[in-house]
Amino acid sequence: MPRRTVDQLRDGDDLDEIFLAADKQLRTNRKGNTFVKVMLRDRTGGIPAHLWNAGEGVFKSFENGDFLHAEGKVKLFEGTLQVDLGHVQKVEAEKVELADFLPHTDQDVSKLLGRLRAHLQDRCTHPGLKALAESVLADDAFLRNFAACPAGVKLHHAYVGGLLEHTVTMMDIAEGLARFYPGVDRDLLVLGVFLHDAGKVRELSYGRAFGYTDEGQLLGHIALGMEMLIEAAGKLAEPLPRETLVRLKHLVLSHHGTHEWGSPKVPMTPEAILLHEIDSLDTRMHMCLRDLREDKNNPSAWTPYNPTLQRRFYKGGANGDLLGGGGDGYD
Repeated sequence: MPRRTVDQLRDGDDLDEIFLAADKQLRTNRKGNTFVKVMLRDRTGGIPAHLWNAGEGVFKSFENGDFLHAEGKVKLFEGTLQVDLGHVQKVEAEKVELADFLPHTDQDVSKLLGRLRAHLQDRCTHPGLKALAESVLADDAFLRNFAACPAGVKLHHAYVGGLLEHTVTMMDIAEGLARFYPGVDRDLLVLGVFLHDAGKVRELSYGRAFGYTDEGQLLGHIALGMEMLIEAAGKLAEPLPRETLVRLKHLVLSHHGTHEWGSPKVPMTPEAILLHEIDSLDTRMHMCLRDLREDKNNPSAWTPYNPTLQRRFYKGGANGDLLGGGGDGYD
């Protein structure tokens, strides 16, 4: 009998299935009783779950990245599905099919890699930047990791191949927008897009569950990306012009846009401004479309509140009439 996936769960369903454990927490309620909160994941997504009146014994019986046989009841709470667990038990990894539990891009990875190479090699005319791109692409270990790495743990493109998909989409957008701004160096912008999140292959762990490496926690992908850029540039037979390298470093350092968002520098070149805006655009659109897609079976006209974007998204009324109903808007 095929396993039931997260995207198939509905309000009122009895749950008796194996999932991947993530983001486990031991919490205390208002009455002082402890409970375990955990995200149950598979390749289709995740659902929050609670095991009430559970203490450290249960909490320590499994780790993030372990497989859990979970029994409980699916319930709709404040517009979001969650699971009230009755029992959990760790399952050995050898007894499950790993491909069932890690979400994966629905795009063809080989075609994404082809588009990546076309942007970096076929259309690049700057000799030094093209040489740098070809040097990085020639690193088979890096390219394998780049094609497998998620772009994030939770917020956006949080699945195998997510970083590659995010990067190639950004490159497509960059190609289009650069035509409208003659002062923008197309090759510099596209190389910046390629390298801006490259440090995530060392920041994130993604063998069984998505998380952060020790190096990633201590340094972050911006610092790691800078290290990787400097190392790659140092291997070139013909060094990049100093200003070109400085501008490329600035793209990596400033792509988060503001100090509040973890950017060491704010964008101060045309390419840096465009890179940040393209990154923000693809990230926000991905979250919006994901929320709409994953909530399609909820009868509400609105998705649950997205704390990152600080809003809900309108799915449309049952009859397509904005004036008919209106009972599920903002308070």
